[in-house]
Amino acid sequence: MSAQEVNGQGMSFQQGSAWPRVAIAAAPLIAMCAGLLVLGDPAQRLVGTLAILGAGFLALIWAERTLRYLPSMRTTTVAILLAAACMRLLLLALPATLSNDTLRYRWDGRVVAAGFNPYRLAPDAPQLAPLRDELWERMPHREVATVYPPLALAAFALASKLPAPLLALKVMFSAADLLICALLLALAQRLALPPSRVLWYAWNPLVLIETAGMGHLDALAVAGCVAAVYFLVRSRSAAAGAAATLGILAKLGPVIALPLWARESAKPWRFLAIPLFLIALATLPIVHHGPPSGLVTYGVSWEFNGPVYEPLWRLIEQTDLANWIIHRLDKVKERNGNHDFWNLFYPYVYSQLLAKLALAVGMLTVVVVSWRTRRRVLTTVSTTVAATGVLFGGFLLLSATVYPWYLLWVLPWAALARHRAWLLLSALLLLSYLPQHRPVALTPWVFVIIWLPFFILLLREPRWSTD
Repeated sequence: MSAQEVNGQGMSFQQGSAWPRVAIAAAPLIAMCAGLLVLGDPAQRLVGTLAILGAGFLALIWAERTLRYLPSMRTTTVAILLAAACMRLLLLALPATLSNDTLRYRWDGRVVAAGFNPYRLAPDAPQLAPLRDELWERMPHREVATVYPPLALAAFALASKLPAPLLALKVMFSAADLLICALLLALAQRLALPPSRVLWYAWNPLVLIETAGMGHLDALAVAGCVAAVYFLVRSRSAAAGAAATLGILAKLGPVIALPLWARESAKPWRFLAIPLFLIALATLPIVHHGPPSGLVTYGVSWEFNGPVYEPLWRLIEQTDLANWIIHRLDKVKERNGNHDFWNLFYPYVYSQLLAKLALAVGMLTVVVVSWRTRRRVLTTVSTTVAATGVLFGGFLLLSATVYPWYLLWVLPWAALARHRAWLLLSALLLLSYLPQHRPVALTPWVFVIIWLPFFILLLREPRWSTD
């Protein structure tokens, strides 16, 4: 915490003064949400949508400064949460057109509710023909089986049974998002941080539009992550393990944090017992036929806006590394004569996959770096927050696919640490919708505008710390 913030914490406020100040600070962001509704379809009016969201980020900066010296009291927490709920409530009515993920959520829910296995049957499977309708026709990647874990599929199936499945999904994920906000406020109080820092998540325009607006599942998994860290900070290992399990069963991302969180736990085996048992129980029926084909397809084929991946695979292509490896394979094959075996490798020797393999090595390095974060963070109680930010931030930067809603995994920790590079990225990353919905190429200019300011600021302030 900065000296300015510490001094501000000592300022005198009336207990009821939080309400009008929060209302004044939240009013421009509530107006932003109303403006998005008035504008209509965000994909059809993308430039206007991005302009309104950009104005929302300016309003967020002003709001955080306005509320920076509010004391961490119950009235402040309730006022911030009520404003966050109001923003999300408005955006529930926004058409989910920037992303097509909700189409797949609704389809997978329908498949599960009908008694079929979405891990083995892709949407274009003949067995699912009776379920097809306009939703199926609009859905992309119908040849790919689902990639979502069991808890996510259960949520999809529940929503499919309700009169308005899309609205039901948005309500569920917005509720999870509000839980994240509440947990972050509790963490801020525990770490003696100003509650205004939580605004960088709770009132962040990217978070608002990606959860309540576009209905992305990630909020459900991130809620499990934030709950796990909250319980770890409170030395409740079993509860942290249960929360981590729920996060993993909603989306697989939290699994990378299990070693780190086990290290931070007062009782590592008690923490790991619940996740290992429940994950094995939930996934054994899925993986006994091999890894789900949808996950394999995602890992090998998906790519968009990876900040390291995009330049790396182009560099590999320019250096002709793939052809060099193919020539080496040719020589090995000629030398030992086992042509059938070595021929299996040729389809996988191309620039994009080589780049992904290199990034996988980098991701293992990030796990090690996150373990070492303890040595660079001064306040012991904040180690878990900082190390989790390092871990999820590193994985995001080394991912081949980076959509705007992927930043939800990093923003809770960036908010508590007020990590300016990541907070800036939450404003810039929404520009990646331009090449998805307009005849605009991602590279070079959109890519540079998004990532260059981020990396400049990250190099200036690389440290993760809540001090």
